[in-house]
Amino acid sequence: MTERVLHYFAGGNTARGFYSLYEYNLADLKKLYILKSGPGTGKSTLMKNIGQYYDDQGYSLQYLHCSSDNDSIDGVIINELGVGIVDGTAPHVIEPRLPGAVGQYVNVGEAWNAESLAKQTDTIDLLIKKIAVAFQSAYDTFAQALSVHDEWEAIYIDNMDFEKANELTVEMIDKLFGSQTKQAIADVCHRFLGAATPIGAVDFVPNLTSGLQHRFFIKGRPGSGKSTMLKKIAAQAEERGFDVEIYHCGFDPHSIDMVIVRELGFAIFDSTAPHEYFPSRDGDVIIDVYERCIRPGTDEDYSADIENVSRRYRTKMNEATAHLARAKALHDELEEIYVASMDFSKIERIQENILQAIEGMKVN
Repeated sequence: MTERVLHYFAGGNTARGFYSLYEYNLADLKKLYILKSGPGTGKSTLMKNIGQYYDDQGYSLQYLHCSSDNDSIDGVIINELGVGIVDGTAPHVIEPRLPGAVGQYVNVGEAWNAESLAKQTDTIDLLIKKIAVAFQSAYDTFAQALSVHDEWEAIYIDNMDFEKANELTVEMIDKLFGSQTKQAIADVCHRFLGAATPIGAVDFVPNLTSGLQHRFFIKGRPGSGKSTMLKKIAAQAEERGFDVEIYHCGFDPHSIDMVIVRELGFAIFDSTAPHEYFPSRDGDVIIDVYERCIRPGTDEDYSADIENVSRRYRTKMNEATAHLARAKALHDELEEIYVASMDFSKIERIQENILQAIEGMKVN
């Protein structure tokens, strides 16, 4: 039995800038409410309240978390009703599919006092510019960290036995799928395993893998073929007709960190820092890629180089996190301005209107 309420990131602050995977998670909804307004206008609270309402009734939910503010969510999906509510403001600007029929804008900004905000135009403009600079500094620094990480990977790539890596991948595909196939078109969903946030790396691996019968923990080093193996496993799931959840790396979205096939009851994921986990229940298995595929003694032979590159990588990652924390602090200042100009009774009415519309869908 899988977890009834899932938590994940659909957007991330990465080495390639802000990266969105929202479209994969919102594509098949019957109804999508897209909230539009400025910061501090109650969008996250509205979505949490509606999510809690349906959680209390036993519906299965998906919470899309905000990578720039750990206390906020950017969306909630009520699975059985095919309904989603999402923050459609920058940086994850979302346009409605079939406007009016499926996608519907909701102007949360109608609850603010525009006259009051107009008096603070210069302050708002300055804060928005400072926030943009802080985010860009974070993205630039993450990109520098990725370049250092490439150096780290090169050490292990140069010492990899690619034939053994291929053998291990074939072995895992056979273990996970055997001869099983389905006469179906697979639903392929892309998400993030975790995210770089103002407090560092955050993930929801325990929640996402809860209830799955088999969990495979891939242990290894940078460049030891973990992502390549996961991409091949994901491709096999799709080819065989199984719905598959593909979880991208929150640092480099071109890499894959986890694959889940719920129909077959398994998750297989990169279980190294910053999302390092260890077996804790029956059905948990470690796959040691370093032991299987890397030339013995590599860690020892390159210890000085590895220490140097890992130190430089950690320094850049810490710098980037500090820039995200700066952006968060500035955003909090901006939110205070909007909060002071909001009529939250109007937000409550907007929330009630959305709730009534969703309930009306159940009747129809």
